[in-house]
Amino acid sequence: MNKKDVAAIRKQFKVDNDLLKVSDIFNVYIMKESSEIYHHQSQPFEMLEQDQQELFMNNFKKLLTGQLDEKLFELKFERDIENSSQLILHQGLLSSEVENWKQQMLLIVEKMLNNKQYEMDIVITFIKAEYLKPMKRQNEESEESERDTVFSNPFILCSINRTQDPKKELLFDYVEKEFKYNVVVDPIINLNAPMAGFLFPCITDNAADVNHILYSAGKVNEPDPSFVEEVLNAQETITAKEDKTVFEEIVKDVTGDQLNTSTLANVYEEINRVMEDNEEEETPTLDYRDVERVLKMSGVDDVNTEKVEAAFHHVIDDEKYELKASSILPKYKSKSIKINTKVANISISPEDLRYVRQVNFNGKRCIMIEVEEDTVIEGFKMIPEAF
Repeated sequence: MNKKDVAAIRKQFKVDNDLLKVSDIFNVYIMKESSEIYHHQSQPFEMLEQDQQELFMNNFKKLLTGQLDEKLFELKFERDIENSSQLILHQGLLSSEVENWKQQMLLIVEKMLNNKQYEMDIVITFIKAEYLKPMKRQNEESEESERDTVFSNPFILCSINRTQDPKKELLFDYVEKEFKYNVVVDPIINLNAPMAGFLFPCITDNAADVNHILYSAGKVNEPDPSFVEEVLNAQETITAKEDKTVFEEIVKDVTGDQLNTSTLANVYEEINRVMEDNEEEETPTLDYRDVERVLKMSGVDDVNTEKVEAAFHHVIDDEKYELKASSILPKYKSKSIKINTKVANISISPEDLRYVRQVNFNGKRCIMIEVEEDTVIEGFKMIPEAF
C-alpha cells in the first residue's frame, strides 16, 4: 500500500458512510495479572449507539494515521509457518458465520498473550468490514453513476488499546447541596492512542493482497519485532530512520565522512528527481549502482562501482540491499534539515541547502547563509558589513 491507498481507506472511517460497511465488532478484555481473557463480546456494529460508533471510528482512523515505514508498515507474511496468522486471518475473512470468525480472532489473541506480558489491562478490538470504492466513469457522457459500479474489498482490522484508572474527582450535588467525592472503579478504555494493530489484507490499487498485512506500531520508528515475527508471522521490517542511517553511513564510507553543503544539496536534488520521475509508481529504491550514479552526478570525486559496493557490504553486509528513496530524503520543500550549533539552531529545506556554507573567517569556523533580501532582527534591518 502506498500513502494514497492508506489515506483513501482512512478517510472512510466515519459513521453513516455507505462506502464503509462494518458488519461486526468483537471486543476482548485482557487482565494484566493473569494474561487471560476476562471477557469478550461480539455484536453487529450497527447495534452500537452512535456515540460509541464514533469513538471506535476515530480509534480506527488514528490507528491508520502516520507515515509509511515510520508508523505504518506493509509486511510480507513468512511462508510455511505452522499456525500461520495469514491463514487464520484469511479463514476469518472468508467465514460467513460470526461464531467461526470469533474463534479465528481468539486464535490471534492467544498468540498475542503467548508473546507478551502486558503491563496494564488491555482491550483488543476486531472489526469485520467492507470497503467500497467507486470505479471511475469511462466518459462524462455516461449516465451511469460513479457508485453504480464499485470495487469491493472485505477486510479485518485489529486495534489494541490500553486501559487506565478513572480520575478522582470532587463533585457538587445541586439537589443535596453538598460536595461529594466521585468514586468510579470501572477502568477507562483509552481509544485516543492505540498501542498497535493491523489491517488485513493490504488493499493496493483497488485489489486485495492477502500476502501482505499493514501493521501499525504504537510509536514512530519503533515497530515491535516480537509482535511482527511471533504474532503476525511476518518478515522483519526496516524503518525509515534505519534506512536513512544506512544511507548516511554508506555515503560516509565512500566519501571519507567529508561533504560540503553544495555537494549534499546536489545529492538530495538527485534523489528528489528520482522520486519525481517515479511519482506514479511504487516507492522507488536505490541499489549500489543508483547510489554510485547519484554521488557521481552530485560532484563527489573518486567514486566507482567497487567502492560503493564495498560500502554496502561494510555497512549492512548486503551488496544487493535497496534503499527506499522516500526514507533517505528529508522532506524536500519544508525546513526538514536541522543545523544545531551552540550559538543557534537553523532549520532549512534540502532545496535551499546550497545557500549555506561553512567558511573560515579570521581563523574561526563560521556558517554563512546567502540571502536575497535584507535581514530583519527584532524589527531592525541589519546593515551589510564589509570584510
